[in-house]
Amino acid sequence: MNEKNIYLVFSNTGTILSKCIYLYTKDKYVHVSISFDDSFEKMYSFGRIYPSIPFIGGFVKENLKDGVYKRFENSKCVIYKVSVSNDQYDLLKEELNKFINSDKKYGYNLIGLLGVVLQRPIKRSNRYFCSEFVSQLLINSNIYNSDKCPSLIKPSDLLEINHKEFIYEGLINNYKNNIEELIS
Repeated sequence: MNEKNIYLVFSNTGTILSKCIYLYTKDKYVHVSISFDDSFEKMYSFGRIYPSIPFIGGFVKENLKDGVYKRFENSKCVIYKVSVSNDQYDLLKEELNKFINSDKKYGYNLIGLLGVVLQRPIKRSNRYFCSEFVSQLLINSNIYNSDKCPSLIKPSDLLEINHKEFIYEGLINNYKNNIEELIS
């Protein structure tokens, strides 16, 4: 069976929202992104659309070397590589392309975060938070199974994914400076 790799990047930037999420969850990493390449120049998630404006969120294309991660250089992360079948990979790309092709219609599901606290899903049309988005992609692609609906999944829940391989943990800035050496 041929396999392809995807990458899950869990992070904590130290922004006000990430500090609030940490206060509730006590999880080391409060944000998750998905990437298809080990350069991490194209990662996908839901978060700040503009790095310097915390109140406007939606579907974002992130980059470990730019944007929010450049603005918050002491951000911490852990990166995992996940091997998936060609069929799973193709399904995942198809699911992601639905968001890429209509990126402007999506917003951030801030109210949905309250649902996680209350353990009651608050699903809003075309609104997601990071782990809700990533888990939905992975569930729809047969990569991840959970008893929880995506509207209740935290980034730490996604650490349960099977067949993951540890790549890196530490400051994003250190990873950016040594990316070629760490991947090989």
